[in-house]
Amino acid sequence: MPKMKTDSGAKKRIKVTGSGRLRRRKAFRGHLMEKKSSVRARRLGRESDISPAIEKKIKKLMGL
Repeated sequence: MPKMKTDSGAKKRIKVTGSGRLRRRKAFRGHLMEKKSSVRARRLGRESDISPAIEKKIKKLMGL
């Protein structure tokens, strides 16, 4: 069997914490920020956890 390849898109976008949790950046922060409220912009700027529903799938892509 050949080696399993890591999905390079997932590798660039998802960070694995020391305890093994997966963290991602939120969407809708790229542009058109003037119309979004400051509260919303700050909320979008924070990292969030990957949904438990897709965590297994993402870990497989990451080669974990």
